[in-house]
Amino acid sequence: MSEYTFKPEMLRKPISDATLEKRWELVRAKMKEQNIDALVIQNEMRYRNGMVRYFTDIGSLSNPVTVYFPIDDEMTVFANGGGHSLSQTPAYGCRGVKDRIGVPIFPTYVYDLSTADAKGVVKIVKERGDKRIGLVRIGSMLGSFYKCITESLAGEVEFIDFTNEIDELKAIKTPEEIEFLKVTAELQDYVMEGIKCQLRPGIYEYELRSWIMKTLMDQGSEEQLIMIGSAPMGEKAGHKAHFYQNRRIEAGDQIMVMLEPNGPGGLWVELGRTFILGEPSKDLQKVWDDAVKAQHYTASLLKPGATCAEVYDKYNEYVVEMGYAKETRIHAHGQGYDLMERPGIRGEDPMIIRPNMNIAIHPTFAYNGAYAFACDNFLTTETEPVRLHKTPQTLMPVVFC
Repeated sequence: MSEYTFKPEMLRKPISDATLEKRWELVRAKMKEQNIDALVIQNEMRYRNGMVRYFTDIGSLSNPVTVYFPIDDEMTVFANGGGHSLSQTPAYGCRGVKDRIGVPIFPTYVYDLSTADAKGVVKIVKERGDKRIGLVRIGSMLGSFYKCITESLAGEVEFIDFTNEIDELKAIKTPEEIEFLKVTAELQDYVMEGIKCQLRPGIYEYELRSWIMKTLMDQGSEEQLIMIGSAPMGEKAGHKAHFYQNRRIEAGDQIMVMLEPNGPGGLWVELGRTFILGEPSKDLQKVWDDAVKAQHYTASLLKPGATCAEVYDKYNEYVVEMGYAKETRIHAHGQGYDLMERPGIRGEDPMIIRPNMNIAIHPTFAYNGAYAFACDNFLTTETEPVRLHKTPQTLMPVVFC
């Protein structure tokens, strides 16, 4: 058993032991079905560190973290550092972890420093004699990591892509996870309402972003991705990442705000609205109303048994009938410990819709210089999905406070 003493009071919002242990139980049952000896997980991107978080409840990654999950023992976790520096995996924050191993990981530097964790995994596999290894979400692994473990163990180990099995478990939210999601949605509603008192002529987009991020962090949000786009009425106010948020907002403008923060506990939802410092044009009002209709049409399709391909095809038929071009991006997708996770509403994803999936739906319409982005999260049920956000689904007029 682990020698570490978990201290929940040292963490902002940990998941319960019961939920974490249930995950391990379900995963090991899936592993047993396919005679898998161990799983290997590596995450590096902070907005998509969900697999490591799902297994360990270790969040806020700023460097690669690797997890070795045996079927018959506790986990080994590799993280950047060494000696007394294991800030991403403190002993008081680890559960189900047998060993925390700090190694120098520097993905942009020389090969030996971008594969130190991979070599640690290879060492464990050889020591244990594991022969059938499941790789979880290969797309989130560094290329050097994947290359090192597969080449070093070639001929000794059979590697299986075990991503779908975990995705199927991870997509269904537990009652505790659903409560976390509701808290995040409430936080986003609170911030979206507060934006009305922050917007005024003369403020820069980045100043609005600064207020949003501080407010979110003060309320327990762990990670924040904030998109803001402003423009005079009649011009497209699209999505802009923070590097491009340098425009001065003026009277009469439209301001698109997309909140993509997780909440306390690290689970994600997202919310998008357009604010008006004046009166909306007829074109903007139309595309906004149409976007809301399209969002609710998508939600009406998200019933148990539906496939992603069916929903995607029917949605595209609907928007073409409305007079818009077919959707080519992912206009709806699952969320949980990842900003974007399955199901992804496109033909490529074979996942079936089931109850208790948390799905963001965000149709984006543009017409004659008007741009609308209606984004809310819906929780699937045995029948119709339920919208998690409470923010009115209207254009947001600004009253100066």
